[in-house]
Amino acid sequence: MGNRFAEIAFTPAVQEQQEAYGSRASYTRVLEGEPFNDRLSPNETEFIAARDGFYLASVSETGWPYVQFRGGAPGFLRVLDERTLGWADFRGNRQYVSVGNAAGNDRGAMILMDYANRRRLKILGRVEIRKVSADADLAARLAVPGYEAVVERAALVHVAGFDWNCPQHITPRFTLNEVEQTTQSLRERVAELEARLASCEAQNAVRK
Repeated sequence: MGNRFAEIAFTPAVQEQQEAYGSRASYTRVLEGEPFNDRLSPNETEFIAARDGFYLASVSETGWPYVQFRGGAPGFLRVLDERTLGWADFRGNRQYVSVGNAAGNDRGAMILMDYANRRRLKILGRVEIRKVSADADLAARLAVPGYEAVVERAALVHVAGFDWNCPQHITPRFTLNEVEQTTQSLRERVAELEARLASCEAQNAVRK
């Protein structure tokens, strides 16, 4: 039935609130028709490949949610196929909260942000943790070249549904790399003008 993300997220309690606040009629239409938003298209794949981090939510056996930020070089989160994401899970502070939660309840949610362009992708899926020793080929596919941290596990998310969010309240923010790329031409122009100024000063000094 229609939008897979909405099918999962719009529980009876959520639908009651949509009805109360007047949005239920418009959202009812997204649940109609053939299933969609459960297979990653080239658009989602390109977006995911450019990200240098994401937020991962899991649920504990006591019912408490837990949100973790995972970061790395752009592209460390891989689209393995149209329904599977994966990344190399490196040794960190060794709390293993997300890993433990996934062992008891594999439901997870991801939010991927592009603050500079005010874009946000939400993904719901089933989280699977594999030991790298059990799947050498997968470990190789998820390896991050040049990063020497110890890979303890391979983390997979089997996509159940996704949704693109409204950009209205996303505050634009920029990474150092984005700032450097944006200002590259300005810095080159400043360097050119400084060189010309230095040349003029040297010529004036000679004339004196």
